[in-house]
Amino acid sequence: MWTYNKTLQYPINIKCPDPKLAKVIISQYGGPDGELGATLRYLSQRFGMPDQKSKAILNDIGTEELAHLEMVGTIVHQLTDGASIEEIEKAGLAPYYTDHGVCL
Repeated sequence: MWTYNKTLQYPINIKCPDPKLAKVIISQYGGPDGELGATLRYLSQRFGMPDQKSKAILNDIGTEELAHLEMVGTIVHQLTDGASIEEIEKAGLAPYYTDHGVCL
């Protein structure tokens, strides 16, 4: 179907933690205009297309949106890497990290 290259399309090299910025960026996962929603819209709309070329284009776009999720995840990880528990809590990210394994 498609090939997964284990590199990001655009390198992300954030050096300083910034949990407040991470809280803003994290909405790009599943927020109203987030990458996950875009992925699902493209991949589900392909079923209603009248021809194979249209279906293939929407499939390609939908899988590209999945790559964007990987970049968003890398950005959030790098923005929180090395941040203290107190900084994560102060930024309002405690519920997210409690649900996802950092165990405050």
